[in-house]
Amino acid sequence: MPSDEKALVKLSLPLEFQQDIFKELREEDELVILARGLGLLRVVTNLLHSYDAVGNNLILLLGADERENVWIGEALAEHVAISMAPKARGLSLVNTDVMSVGTREKMYVQGGIFSITSRILIVDFLSGLLNPETVTGMVVLHAERVFATSLEAFILRIYRQKNKAGFLKAFSDSPEPFTTGFSPLANMMKNLFLQKPALYPRFHVTVAKSLEGRKKAEVIELEVPMTDSMREIQNAVLECVEVSISELKKGNAGLEMDDWTLDSALHKNFDTIVRRQLDPVWHRTSFRTRQIVRDLSLLRTILQALLTYDAVTFNRYLDTVLAASQPPPGSNKQNQSPWLFLDAAHTIFDTAKRRVYAGKITNADLNANPNTVSDLLHPTLEEFPKWALLAEILEEIERDVYFNPTLQDGSNGSILIMCGDQGTCRQLREYLQTMHVRTEENNEDDKEVERAPSASFMMRRKLRNYLAWKRDFSRVSASLFSENQKTINGMADHRGAQGANKGRPPPNKRRRVRGGGNAASGPTRGANGIIHNAGDRDAHIASLMAELQPTETEAMQKGEIGADPLDDMEDYYELLDMSELIVVHPYEGDMDEHILEEVKPRYVIMYEPDAAFIRRIEVYRSSHSDRNIKVYFMYYGGSVEEQRYLSAVRREKDAFTKLIRERGNMAITLTSATLDPQESFLRTVNTRIAGGGRLAATAQPPRVVVDVREFRSSLPSLLHARGIVVVPCMLTVGDYVLTPNICIERKSVRDLISSFANGRLFNQVESMMEYYKSLMLLIEFDATKSFTLEPFADLSAAAGLGANTVPDLQAKLVMLTIAFPRLRIIWSSSPYQTAEIFSELKKQQEEPDPVRAVNIGLEAGEDVEGRTFNQVPQDMLRAVPGINEKNLVRLTLEVRSMFDLANMEEEEISALIGKEAGRQVFKFFNRSVYDHVAI
Repeated sequence: MPSDEKALVKLSLPLEFQQDIFKELREEDELVILARGLGLLRVVTNLLHSYDAVGNNLILLLGADERENVWIGEALAEHVAISMAPKARGLSLVNTDVMSVGTREKMYVQGGIFSITSRILIVDFLSGLLNPETVTGMVVLHAERVFATSLEAFILRIYRQKNKAGFLKAFSDSPEPFTTGFSPLANMMKNLFLQKPALYPRFHVTVAKSLEGRKKAEVIELEVPMTDSMREIQNAVLECVEVSISELKKGNAGLEMDDWTLDSALHKNFDTIVRRQLDPVWHRTSFRTRQIVRDLSLLRTILQALLTYDAVTFNRYLDTVLAASQPPPGSNKQNQSPWLFLDAAHTIFDTAKRRVYAGKITNADLNANPNTVSDLLHPTLEEFPKWALLAEILEEIERDVYFNPTLQDGSNGSILIMCGDQGTCRQLREYLQTMHVRTEENNEDDKEVERAPSASFMMRRKLRNYLAWKRDFSRVSASLFSENQKTINGMADHRGAQGANKGRPPPNKRRRVRGGGNAASGPTRGANGIIHNAGDRDAHIASLMAELQPTETEAMQKGEIGADPLDDMEDYYELLDMSELIVVHPYEGDMDEHILEEVKPRYVIMYEPDAAFIRRIEVYRSSHSDRNIKVYFMYYGGSVEEQRYLSAVRREKDAFTKLIRERGNMAITLTSATLDPQESFLRTVNTRIAGGGRLAATAQPPRVVVDVREFRSSLPSLLHARGIVVVPCMLTVGDYVLTPNICIERKSVRDLISSFANGRLFNQVESMMEYYKSLMLLIEFDATKSFTLEPFADLSAAAGLGANTVPDLQAKLVMLTIAFPRLRIIWSSSPYQTAEIFSELKKQQEEPDPVRAVNIGLEAGEDVEGRTFNQVPQDMLRAVPGINEKNLVRLTLEVRSMFDLANMEEEEISALIGKEAGRQVFKFFNRSVYDHVAI
């Protein structure tokens, strides 16, 4: 970096390894793979500021999500304020919501740093709105997402073809995706058009020296033993997972199953691994296999809920699981999940109930002496062991602050509690607010008991809410059961007496045995509702509700909370001292670095383990030698939580080890961004001429006009990779125009189902018939999934295309071809095959005219430039009665938003789209008003 530029750039990279990465990036283009938690965004921000400070640069930031844009934007603004660089502009966001085409063009000319979405950038590149040669450089985040068919790879290909001088930097903090497949790192480097990877794991010499050379943070590791009930439930769930995996292996012999283990099943991507291997043969898999795949995801969720939900919420969640697993009414086959029939499943539901309340009641007891019901029921309300330990830690911190006066350092003295998600944060906030609230169970004479923190107040309130919910849930379930039974009886009467006499047990009978208390108890086998002691359900719940009536203390507490603090604001609102502040916050990746910098805590309590946050604390402590920090690291010993944490650390280390090994053996990647002029000419030579007696050379490369909405798919990228010029336009008719006579409407299977459901496809084909001689419907499948329509029978039924209502998907296609005899259907197994088909269709054909393709379907006087609209409102409009493709265009041109359309009068709508259509649209948006008036 020149000396005059160094004077303008003020960096905030205090650690040695961060400075080394910055220097390498300034000197050459490379892919940086950094371990999680080591401050990736800080390096990116300083790199962007180094180019922004000198001005006259056009930098494109690709792949950043919304939170990362906020982080980088704020950091760049701070850099600009500190450095006082006159030419620095900070970060600008480019999206279709706030910027038109003209605005983007002016911004590109002025220069600066732009965080831009992939869809907008590729269209701007192809349309000529932004010339790649004018781009100073590109910075790509989340490089692990840049695969061969992604829009990011398409953008980088165009950028490198037309711009050889601009820089290109790529970043990632997820090493695992770079280790799957054959030569994964080399393939990723090829997609990124880079030749040098830079790896920085935690065990890197410079990283370890930077984090361990200075004063370390004081870390106290606390292993919390689980309760016996929690351990029983965990072991039972793991047994169900193991049995499910064994059933999967038995039913799918011949597949690669090395990763189908109990240890792998605990990770988030296990579902993806299983589905990736089953997708190509999904149409041949049995119903049991598909059900087990779904059950594995559910069982993993139950494992997570066991360690995060309190006992009452967890039991409530299991109730919803049982209700959701109930077979459909009238089903002739057993659709319940296999794991519900295991003894371990009974252990899960029975133990979860015992964590909330204990006791048993029968109808005889109620009839004999209803007043003694409360003596037979005992709310247990098991508390999390971490809660008591958290209270002890806070007391220890309080003593530490009292006996050790505040040190003269840069910390605020606040306490930061980090959790896994917002639900756990709400749980801990409620516990901290109520753990010293006394209930009638406390002995008023015993001050020690009075002083001991407890979750009794919170748990009693949760149990009251749970019982009220369960009573209402039971009534709704009973009502639905009754309605379903009427439907079944009606269907049986329609089929005849023979079908009606076949009879079967209630579909939820087996589920009640698994989810209730003891399977042998008589009252748990009621035929009505979700509650397992169904016969005496109402009395049972009423008894528990009576026992759990709010005490005087709780009633007073509720009254205090309900008071209006605005009556005297000075008595309720004041500035809190940072040393008295407790912040409860969830893990949010790189955003956690902002939390540490803003809160400046002296004490950090990690309620749940997270390897990345531990490294963030190391970076924070090493970056601020004047700030002392003490960390309490909590985890359940022998739990899935501990196993997941250790497994995640091990997998990251193994991934970096593989990457280091592959980098050592990797050959230099040679990019083919440009072709030799002679080779480029030979590629335009057409040898597929009838008779083969002569050669013909085209003056221009082949061209395809593509609708801009099609850039959601990977097909435009593959067409460009085959040497076809892609011209993005806003098309009214068709998605792809290959020749002046060939127009193609592309549909994925899901789009095909929805287009049949709303009738949109018939209108599209009708429009193509009016303007083109050869019209084609392309049905494109995913390359990783089965090439058949059979797996999508469930989707068509869910969309209202079931066999009992209207014809299925295959029948719809037959009806479409009968209605439009000129329509041809192209079946493509993948986008790769589609690109090859398009190349064959274009041979010996004239090139399409983009201007004519855009004007087709437009009414006289319509402006083509102003027809760039958001797709979501258009899809919403198509679902409105009375809207077709022609009046849809008129409405999008004349009406500003859906809100304005909903508030228009019938005469105004009719003036735009006609009287009959206007009446239907107006009635649709004002239907609720008419209904209320009628009532």
